[in-house]
This record gives sequence, structure tokens and C-alpha cells, in this order.
Amino acid sequence: MSNRRTRGSRQSSGASRISDDQIADLVSKLQLLIPESRSTRSSHKVEASKVLQETCNYIRSLHREVEDLSDRLSVLLESTESDSAQAAIIRSLFM
Repeated sequence: MSNRRTRGSRQSSGASRISDDQIADLVSKLQLLIPESRSTRSSHKVEASKVLQETCNYIRSLHREVEDLSDRLSVLLESTESDSAQAAIIRSLFM
């Protein structure tokens, strides 16, 4: 992995390098933001790849939830009179 980091820093032409401690700190902070990771945040070290995978899964679930809520709002808007106050509120949620 250090070989990949070295290669990446050479390609970025002098960009500041992130230390292993900084990466570990960022992964720990990210882990605290992911609900699935909160239960495993005991004192043992969790692999960064696992935290990143859980983060990706969580973001995907959030996207699905947003799509579902958007669909539900669309259905609700269709069943509401277009000039009603309720319709205006629903339309404002789409913006």
C-alpha cells in the first residue's frame, strides 16, 4: 500500500502528503458518521477498507431513501389539487 501512496504523491506533483496517523484519524471520524460502524467502534482497530465499504453502502442506502421519498412526494402531489396550499408545500420540497 505504501507503494501506491508513493506513486500517487509523485503523480500529484508536490501535493501535500497525508500521514498514516492522519489517515487513521480521518477513518475513525468517518466511522463515527456511519450508523453501521458505530456499533463496532470499540478499542480495536477496524480496517480502513471496511469503513470505506460501509460508507459506500450507507451512501447508496441514502440515495435509495431519497429516491423513495421523492417518488412518494410525486404521488402525493398528483393526488392534491394543483392550486392548494398543500401542493405548494410539496412543490417547495422538490426545490
